[in-house]
Amino acid sequence: MLENPKVSVIVPVYKAEAYLYRCVDSLLVQTFTNFEILLIDDGSPDRSGEICDEYARKDTRVRVFHKENGGVSSARQCGLDNAVGEYTIHADPDDWVEPDMLEELYIKAIESDADMLICDFFINAGNKQIYCNQEPTILNHERVMCELFQHLHGSCGNKLIKRACYNMYDVRFPEKISFCEDLYTNVSLLKNDIKIAYLSKAFYHYVQNINSNSIVKTYNIQDFEYCEMLLNKFSKLTCETSSFGLCVSKMSFLIVYRAFRANIFTSVEFKNKCGKYRKQMSEYKYQNRVIKCALDLSCLGYYKVVYLFFTIIQKMYGVFKAVNNMK
Repeated sequence: MLENPKVSVIVPVYKAEAYLYRCVDSLLVQTFTNFEILLIDDGSPDRSGEICDEYARKDTRVRVFHKENGGVSSARQCGLDNAVGEYTIHADPDDWVEPDMLEELYIKAIESDADMLICDFFINAGNKQIYCNQEPTILNHERVMCELFQHLHGSCGNKLIKRACYNMYDVRFPEKISFCEDLYTNVSLLKNDIKIAYLSKAFYHYVQNINSNSIVKTYNIQDFEYCEMLLNKFSKLTCETSSFGLCVSKMSFLIVYRAFRANIFTSVEFKNKCGKYRKQMSEYKYQNRVIKCALDLSCLGYYKVVYLFFTIIQKMYGVFKAVNNMK
């Protein structure tokens, strides 16, 4: 274990044996050397825990924590509780990073005295790589909080955060939350007057559609109820902030969109379950108006017809763009 590392990289690990090597290897070859990696084995039933131990034996910068399965939030919090770095950042085990990520982020954070440093990132889906600009309109904590419910991504992988802020503002990853837990935690931090900085460069490769164990790959009635619970939890979190309306509209859109894509409801069921979110959902500024129209008609009771129509169009023109990982 390094003494006084400048950065702690937290990696929650669960059923990740097929991807973990790539992730950790990309961290170990960083041009910046004064950091630690915390691998949190969240009760993984595959060889992930063994792989974590292999890395710890080979490199003193790697620390491993084995725990009972409690979900990604508890794993992230376990890493945060045991981190000793001045700054923290998270990496998911099926993603990877550029070799100069920690060096450039740390230099910029120190130069700007930032509590939270935001940078751009890549989305990798199959052979395609998309560059995602994450520049806030204004480097103000309230404005950034609002924009996390608009065009900014709520993930932890593109944010270097001063560890002291978590303790100073009593912010913890929410228990029993395994989707949007990162958005919830970042919003919790941004409710406070923390100093924001931005670096116009991408380092983190966010992988879509390769990990079959991801929560976004399956959907059932419990997932619908989970999304409703998220709306309630986020509403309480933001109720006294300027982001409340934006929060409710985005989370309502997420509820309806995920239900639409799942195709597990009849038209009547969809109207009864999603119709109450129609007004709030319509206020969300999603760029694809065709999809918003489809969701609106579905909430009015035309779900099966609209879903069939858009399934055909999707195959012909590819109008759907996945937003399963909106955060």
